[in-house]
Amino acid sequence: MHRYRSLILLVLCFCVTMGRAQDIPVPLNYTQIYDYLDDLLTDGIIVHQTAVRPYSRGQVAAMLLEAQERDSLMSKQQKDNLSFYLDVFALERDTIPGVHRYVQYTDHQTFDLSLANIQFSYLTKNKVFKMSIEPLLGAEIYGSKKGTILKRWYGIDLKMDIAHHFSIWGSLRDQSYYGNWLKKDYFPRGTMQGARLNQSATGQQALNLMPGTQYKEASYGGDFSDSKGGMSVYAWFGSISLKREEIRWGDAYHASNILNNRAPAVPQLSLQITPCKWFQFDYFHAWLVSNVLDSTRYYLENQTDGTQHKEYRPHNKFMAANMFTFIPIKYVLFSIGNSIIYAEDNVQAAYFIPIAFYKSLDHLLTKGTKEQNQNSQVFGTITLRPVDHLKLYGSFYLDEFSASRLKKGNAERNPFSYVVGFDWGGWPIKGLSLKGEFSRTNIACYTHSIDVLDYSSNSYYLGQYMGDNAQTIFGELSYRPIRGMSIKLSYTHDTRYNSFPYLRVARVDGRKVNPDAGIGNVISQKPFDKPIFRNEVVALDFAYEVHPNMYLRANVSYNNARGYDHLESNISSPCEDLGDAQHFLDEFCPTFYQGKNVTAMVGFSLGF
Repeated sequence: MHRYRSLILLVLCFCVTMGRAQDIPVPLNYTQIYDYLDDLLTDGIIVHQTAVRPYSRGQVAAMLLEAQERDSLMSKQQKDNLSFYLDVFALERDTIPGVHRYVQYTDHQTFDLSLANIQFSYLTKNKVFKMSIEPLLGAEIYGSKKGTILKRWYGIDLKMDIAHHFSIWGSLRDQSYYGNWLKKDYFPRGTMQGARLNQSATGQQALNLMPGTQYKEASYGGDFSDSKGGMSVYAWFGSISLKREEIRWGDAYHASNILNNRAPAVPQLSLQITPCKWFQFDYFHAWLVSNVLDSTRYYLENQTDGTQHKEYRPHNKFMAANMFTFIPIKYVLFSIGNSIIYAEDNVQAAYFIPIAFYKSLDHLLTKGTKEQNQNSQVFGTITLRPVDHLKLYGSFYLDEFSASRLKKGNAERNPFSYVVGFDWGGWPIKGLSLKGEFSRTNIACYTHSIDVLDYSSNSYYLGQYMGDNAQTIFGELSYRPIRGMSIKLSYTHDTRYNSFPYLRVARVDGRKVNPDAGIGNVISQKPFDKPIFRNEVVALDFAYEVHPNMYLRANVSYNNARGYDHLESNISSPCEDLGDAQHFLDEFCPTFYQGKNVTAMVGFSLGF
């Protein structure tokens, strides 16, 4: 018993402290609550960090209670939303929801079963156990001159919290796409997966913001399931979690360049510490999906002819990252952090150190091999609110850095990505806001000479969805006329420029072969030079949260996606990808969205 005394004492010290509310993440596609909290920040009603998402349900409840103390500064619409969201996050406040519930069976103290917006909530009288169960059900219909596509999903979501110190949650969604434009035998060019909305006509990731997935085989279109969840031990000062959830790091409205949540969620061990209002520390170690086969690892499958077939396994791929967030004064927030992607046979203990500069550890662990190191990055964000109703923000991502590249006459450029933007809202018209965002990503930011070390998971970029040598211009005018309703008019202009594979200098018997074709030559090329793919989108979005857990959506958009001929190279580098306009269009765009299209979507859902 003596050997366990220290461990028991540590657990008791962690648990006897006053706990915060549930440490369960709020889905990032619950955009209504995130937009609302951003509006309160821009209006100066509350102060909160925006660089690390998702927020936990406990954090959101605390922000809402903080806003309630300053409701005299709110418009009527903001007050109505506050009352609504306080009911949505009632369990986190140790109360039973009920204000915005309909056709319900409840005692108003320990349980509530709402039938109109289906949800069951339970809270023990001593408030040490709470639980909610929600069905997940929805459908969206996309239609254009090319035809229609039906997306449907169903599943269930369960959340539990015990003694204000332990949370466990899980959800399962089965999703399917139906339509002729999804069938692999429908296309005249014989493309295999041309109309899946998040994949290009060649079956690779498309350059858009449709959530990434791993499809199962389905003759009618696309089919996949998505299981998320986790468990967390927490106290007032922080939490430790094992979970599979989306990650978004970096301040951006349209798309972050640090960690964007487009790639499928990954299992991760995470740590968050918030010891005071002006500081937050985040860390995770994640198990990524490489989609790169390891020729040394395989299963032997017995076959009918007596032979054995080798089933190769994907190469291991891991990621560790940390982020330090500070709020030195009320109107200034900034974050700084670093990460590493590594691909060893097993996890490396050094990368479980939360507060570390991982490139330094990488040099210690791999430099002696005289081969390439792992793939490390540095990044940061800053948010300013210089006057009421105005928010300015920016994020940077640096893949590697050399001071010599800053010298005049050096053609090489550091692989660098940045996002800058603004949000003007709440004045002169309450509920109206204008946003603008510009992002640029240089050559060789997310790619790598070793495929398994590139900045991706499931073959989707972890950073800005357009990838290397690309830029995005985004603008949005939004209006919230009544509680739960938002109307957004947006414009997006995406451009991908000439693409350069990340090649290292070849060596034979220790000697360099054709050194001009190496990475130094690639990052010497002029970025943002020749466009090879461009897509412009004008969209009108409508969303209405009718009741808690019940949503209506509609969208009308016009897009113009085209490729550009790039058949001849006028540079010395042989690293350039060449092709004609249709080649690049197929490489980057789903067939359903190629060319000029007017697309309409209507949808309904219970949950997300």
